[in-house]
Amino acid sequence: MKKVLVISYYWPPAGGPGVQRWLKFVKYFSDNGIEPYVYIPENPHYPLVDASFTSEIPKEATIIKRPIKEPYGLAKLFSKRNTQNMSSGMLTQKNPSLLSKVMLFVRGNLFIPDARVGWVKPSVSFLSEYLVANHIDTIVTTGPPHSLHLIGLQLKEKLAVKWLADFRDPWTTIHYHKSLRLTRASEKKHKNLEREVLNNADYITVTSPTTKKEFEVITSRPIQVITNGYEEQSYEQVTLSTSFSIAHIGSLLTARNPIVLWEVLKELKEENSAFANDLSLVFAGVVSEEVFASLHSYGLQDQLDIHGYLSHEKALQLQRSSQLLLLLEMDQPETKAIIPGKLFEYLQARRPIVAMGPDGSDMEGVLTSTNSGQFFSPQGKKELKDHILDCYALYLNDELGTNGSSIAHFSRKNLTTKMADLLKSL
Repeated sequence: MKKVLVISYYWPPAGGPGVQRWLKFVKYFSDNGIEPYVYIPENPHYPLVDASFTSEIPKEATIIKRPIKEPYGLAKLFSKRNTQNMSSGMLTQKNPSLLSKVMLFVRGNLFIPDARVGWVKPSVSFLSEYLVANHIDTIVTTGPPHSLHLIGLQLKEKLAVKWLADFRDPWTTIHYHKSLRLTRASEKKHKNLEREVLNNADYITVTSPTTKKEFEVITSRPIQVITNGYEEQSYEQVTLSTSFSIAHIGSLLTARNPIVLWEVLKELKEENSAFANDLSLVFAGVVSEEVFASLHSYGLQDQLDIHGYLSHEKALQLQRSSQLLLLLEMDQPETKAIIPGKLFEYLQARRPIVAMGPDGSDMEGVLTSTNSGQFFSPQGKKELKDHILDCYALYLNDELGTNGSSIAHFSRKNLTTKMADLLKSL
C-alpha cells in the first residue's frame, strides 16, 4: 500500500460541497492501494456544519489534527454577519457597506493568499518531522483555501516529497478575486504564488476543462481534469412532488440571482392560472435577501417553499422528489470553469436539470454528454420560457423525467480509481 498524506482545511463535521471531494477519495483509497493520512485543522472556523459526513470517515484513515489561528474570531467583534459572509465565500455583495469594504481590503491585502495563511509555518514545521517518521513521501494539498498549497510548496522544497496540488476552484481567476480590493502589490503577490505552486508541484489536478486551459498558460507541469462526482448508493424510494416543483439545493447568493427565470415564471403565471396553482419554488440552503426581494417583486412569494439548510441526506431526498432541478452560476467569464458539485448529485437524482450560467460554461458539457438537462444563458429568455412550458406539459401528463445516458464516469468510486492511479504513478 502506498502511503499518501492529504492536507485539507475542510473535513467532517464541515458541511457544504468543499468537504466531500477528498472525503470520498479517502473513503475509497484503501480499495485502490492507497493508505490515507489526512492532516486537518484542530479548531477550524466552518461556516456550515453537517455531522452526517462524520460517519463516512473510513477507519483505515489516519487523521492528524493541529491547531490553527484564524482572524475570524477577532473580526466577529466588528461584524458577525460580514465575517460569516467572508468565511463562506459570500464576497460579491451588490452594495457593500463601508465596514464590508474595509474588511475585504484587510482580508485581501493582509492575508495572502487567504485567511488561513497563518497555518502554513506551524504545519510545515510539524509535517517535516511527521512525514519522515512515518515514511510518507507523497502528499496532496487541496484548495481553496489556496494557502494550503504553500504547505506543499515548502515541504517539497525541504523534503523533496512527491506533491500533487489539487484545485477544487481556480486561484486568481476565481469570480470573487476581484472583490478583494487588492493593491497592485497584492495582486502581483497572488499571481507569483500561484505561478510558484503550479511550477513546482509534480502533478496538478483540476475540476474543469477551463481551469486546465488557464493553468496550461502558466505551467508545463502535467494537469489532469478529475471532476467532482456522485456517490453510488441505493436510496429509499421517494414520492415525486405533486406540484410542478423547481428546486434549488444549496446557497443561492445575490450574484447568482436568475432574474430572467423569475421574469419567465411571472409571465407564465399571468398567462396560465393552472400553472400558477401548480408552480412551487423550492429552496434548500442559504438564500440571500436580494434574491427574496426579487422573488417578491415578480409576484412569486406565494409559490415559495423554503427549507433552509438541510443535512446532506435530506438534501438528496429533496433532489429526487423534485420535478425540476435548478442549477445556477453567475453570468461572468470567470465562472465558466465552475462545475458545482451539486450537478453530479443532480445527475444521480435522475431528475431533469435546468442550468443557467455564462456562455461557454463547462456545466453545459456535462449536461450534454449525459443528456440530463438543458443549459441556458441569461440572454436566452425565449428558449428558457419554451423549455419551462414543455416541461410543464410533460408534468401534466406524468411524463416529466430524464432520458439521461450513462453517468458512471462521474461516480466517486471510478473517480477515486483515477486519482489513486495518478498518485501511485508519482
